[in-house]
Amino acid sequence: MSGRTLVDAFSRRIDYLRISVTDRCDFRCVYCMTEEMEFLPRSQILSLEEIYRVAESFVALGTRKIRLTGGEPLIRPGVVGLCERIAALPGLKELCMTTNGSQLKKLAQPLIDSGLSRLNISLDSLVNERFSELTRTGNLFQVIEGIDSAIAAGFQHTKLNCVVMNGRNDGEINDLMRFAIDRKLDISFIEEMPLGEITEHSRATTYFSSEQVRQRIAQRYTLIESVETTDGPSRYWRLAEAPDIRVGFISPQSHSFCGSCNRVRLTVEGRLILCLG
Repeated sequence: MSGRTLVDAFSRRIDYLRISVTDRCDFRCVYCMTEEMEFLPRSQILSLEEIYRVAESFVALGTRKIRLTGGEPLIRPGVVGLCERIAALPGLKELCMTTNGSQLKKLAQPLIDSGLSRLNISLDSLVNERFSELTRTGNLFQVIEGIDSAIAAGFQHTKLNCVVMNGRNDGEINDLMRFAIDRKLDISFIEEMPLGEITEHSRATTYFSSEQVRQRIAQRYTLIESVETTDGPSRYWRLAEAPDIRVGFISPQSHSFCGSCNRVRLTVEGRLILCLG
């Protein structure tokens, strides 16, 4: 630590904190968890007050961006109030959230009113049957309603996150692009990460690289490489056909981003981890 700045052992300045507010989720995505999950006892999970105190301490040490994650953060009771308290911390530049979108129809407006800056919303398929297959318990139409509610509430620079899986949803890449363009949303395509225990498939057979995604997009659109960043792992491109949106690629397997990593993660039980890997 130097002054009010956190620096790790590799001389990377740490100013981005991801906080898991719950390990629970209303989906059971096949690349994320098993169908029959055992979640932590509630007694082991940080209280909202404890999460706030950690956020407050990190902001005092120079953290400028906080992202709330889960599980699914919006199923945690009291999360909107937590957003309001964290967003008000002096010195915090941006409070973001990653969500599956299932609760946004009712919570988008309260969230933007609380001071939440930006949303990342997971969307892996636009085909109802495939969406149900990939999420096991998700409702595609509920998620799309949530996305539209976020737009109506006034969220800016909302980004869709799509995990691309060979033989499962890789045929929808340009359909998802069209969906993002029509709604003026950014979109990131993510290589399946080799994290967590799954039993539904072999990750070796479903791996689909960012380069393969770009080749698929180039069949319909003109990609223009960009130097833009949102302080996360996405490498952004623009589209000649829709220059207002950004297309990101998160490539944990084909293009490691460890050298530029500027974040740490607080788990729901209060462990601080420096790397998801």
